[in-house]
Amino acid sequence: MTRSLGVALLAIALLAAAAAPVAAPHATDAHFAGLLNAPPTMVRVAGEDGSWHAPFIYRWQLVNQLEQRYEEDRATRVPLVWFSGGRLVRSSDEGAAPLLLLGADSYGRDVFTRLLFGARTSLGLAATAALGAMLLGVAIGGLAGFTGGAPDEVLMRAADFVMVLPAIYVVLALRSVLPLVLTAPQVFALLAAIFAVVGAPVVARGVRAIVRSERRLDYAVAVQALGASDIRLLVRHLLPSARGFLFVQITLLVPAFIIAEATLSYVGLGFPDPVASWGTMLHEASSNIRVFADFPWLLSPAAAMFLVVLGVNLVLQNRGSDEPVKQSL
Repeated sequence: MTRSLGVALLAIALLAAAAAPVAAPHATDAHFAGLLNAPPTMVRVAGEDGSWHAPFIYRWQLVNQLEQRYEEDRATRVPLVWFSGGRLVRSSDEGAAPLLLLGADSYGRDVFTRLLFGARTSLGLAATAALGAMLLGVAIGGLAGFTGGAPDEVLMRAADFVMVLPAIYVVLALRSVLPLVLTAPQVFALLAAIFAVVGAPVVARGVRAIVRSERRLDYAVAVQALGASDIRLLVRHLLPSARGFLFVQITLLVPAFIIAEATLSYVGLGFPDPVASWGTMLHEASSNIRVFADFPWLLSPAAAMFLVVLGVNLVLQNRGSDEPVKQSL
């Protein structure tokens, strides 16, 4: 049951990210000047007189500029239009009554749209960085565990050095020497490289221990006695024994990198506008102290991050509980 829930949460997140160009009602940089911090739009099927209609919305009307308080103008229904302009659903009057399923941010941008496209950016970055950490960690750990001696010591000491570095200060120092303005691809590549380097030492140490242990077993000695090269022994026989460990590590690194991207946005290493990511959305929301009380829909990226991390942990927990049963069989 728990694994099914975890798989469902991850599937929803991936589907939302993949379908963002169609499911999002607007572009990520679309501004609605008269709807700054507007609340979520309620989709209705019943009118004021109790009669039933096709799905429609009411237009938000600003009643207090200082408090940014809105009320529905229920004099006119605004029908929804389906499969129009390459979008799944949108308002029939985008100028006066846009469809804002999760409200608008302080710039008047659709939070739901930015949440979907932010999933593409944040999940894509986390997956790329985790894959990079896996490849780098497997290469370092496998070589260190197989060779032993001086190469082992050098590689492991280098990994230890990376692990003890104060990451946030290193990132700040790195940001100070980089150009003031970075493009979205540059930020993506830079963050993916940073995360891969930071995550690789943990993977390397685990792979090293597994390779060193497996190399002493009879099957490894027999393979080598039959004339297999060192590379074949390492790649075809020793490294596959670390698959279970690597699965656990990648399911831990992906949510860790999602959270790390949000953290680095606070030190100015986030994606530039109008690129949406969960980290930059939270960074923008944190600049307004009224968010928690008056504009809670701006915290939807935090809820999305929580659900993704929960899904990964449920899948991982279920796999961990199954391992003893498999081993006993």
